[in-house]
Amino acid sequence: MFVKFSSALMTLCSLLVLSFSSHAQWALDNSESSLSFLSTKKAQITEIHSFKKLTGEVSDKGMLSVSVDLTSVATNIPIRDERMQTMLFNTDKFASATFSAKLPAGLQNLAVGAQVSQDVAGKLDLHGVSADVTFSVMASRINQNTLAVTTLKPTVLNAATFGLDGGVEALREIAKLDSITLAVPVSFTATFKQYEVR
Repeated sequence: MFVKFSSALMTLCSLLVLSFSSHAQWALDNSESSLSFLSTKKAQITEIHSFKKLTGEVSDKGMLSVSVDLTSVATNIPIRDERMQTMLFNTDKFASATFSAKLPAGLQNLAVGAQVSQDVAGKLDLHGVSADVTFSVMASRINQNTLAVTTLKPTVLNAATFGLDGGVEALREIAKLDSITLAVPVSFTATFKQYEVR
């Protein structure tokens, strides 16, 4: 009788664990994440910029969604931040950019202490335009509840793809520059924390 009871209890516990695992989701930790991009002016002066506010999650079905608050652009020059918001991103109308993708199984089922390199292909919605974008990343399962994802190399986006070339030209004119390149390398580090949906 005791053996049967113990067996039944273990089975129940196993089902509960599986149930909780299947409803586990991941939320992006903004304090431990960063997104940066490069701009090149006068053909040879390259500067690093970033965004301060990122949100995102991975659903229990492996669907990734990350949103970038474009009003949080940080270039270390306040007037340039304002110009990028109004003249480039048009944040009054397009306040955020969103990347969404179905994560490969290798990323979803990563064991604690393990790492894996994967390409993550998805859609980037920016400035009213949706385009296919692929990031080459390294994912590391730090512990049971922490997943770190970082780019292995920059992904180069073209401003013209998202209708931002006019904004780039406006920035070039107001800053009286010879040129600003339309090719923009993007890199990120994202930390996700797991929580249970009950």
